[in-house]
Amino acid sequence: MSSSVTKAPYYYVPAPTRHPIVTSIGLLGFGSGASMWVNGSTLGMFLCLAGIVWTIASLYVWFGEAIGEAESGMNSVNVDVSYRWSMAWFIFSEIMFFGAFFSALFYARSIAMPWLGDIDNKLLWPDFAATWPNAGPAGLVESFKTMGPWPIPTINTILLLASGVTVTWAHHAMREGHRKQVIQGLAATVALGAIFMCFQVYEYIHAYSDLNLKLSSGIYGSTFFMLTGFHGFHVTMGAIMLAVVLVRVMKGHFTPENHFAFEGAAWYWHFVDVVWLGLYVVIYWM
Repeated sequence: MSSSVTKAPYYYVPAPTRHPIVTSIGLLGFGSGASMWVNGSTLGMFLCLAGIVWTIASLYVWFGEAIGEAESGMNSVNVDVSYRWSMAWFIFSEIMFFGAFFSALFYARSIAMPWLGDIDNKLLWPDFAATWPNAGPAGLVESFKTMGPWPIPTINTILLLASGVTVTWAHHAMREGHRKQVIQGLAATVALGAIFMCFQVYEYIHAYSDLNLKLSSGIYGSTFFMLTGFHGFHVTMGAIMLAVVLVRVMKGHFTPENHFAFEGAAWYWHFVDVVWLGLYVVIYWM
């Protein structure tokens, strides 16, 4: 695995670019459209999909330029350090993001639920039972069944753990210069991530059609779908990142000494794995 790309002796600063503002317009359309869509607006669906297409097109051009800069040797060692710190802080922000939802679940189960079961609240809701999962006072939420750990969540856990092994195998192969093994390991990781998402789609269909479990099913339904849904979104993004890295490896990019794009994607994938282990225990078993 050889390459003629060398590190620049200076700190490369890109010229002013339109990409951030163009991408933000697409994200604004995506977020606004999604909000309108879930509230029953047909226009929201088209705005959301248009925002997704706009964002993907903008990122394709933007990342293509960044890849060109890296492959032409513009990035110095200090730029590489900046990339590492940026990715580390990004993952830290994601930890805080999921931490907020885990905290909401903890508050609902361990603080709010016992409080609602106090004797004072019996005057308001005499038939209310402060047990988890809970649909609230009678009549407010349609009855539903909870999602157990078997078989889909357990299968998905095995899939993600296996994907952590394959991406680590690919990383070690990259450091040792075995490009063929890198391709095999990355392809296996992306495939496992795709299978995971297929199972999660099936799980959601089962939840809606067979369990009557919806986003509106009280605090249980909202926290279940927010946590698992956002995690599924992160799995999708991680798989896309690794797929881009896979294409770059097949094109001859990266060397054993210079492959942070792969390392950053691998860091992100391991983060996704760890979050799922927490979800598997807290959501499906507790």
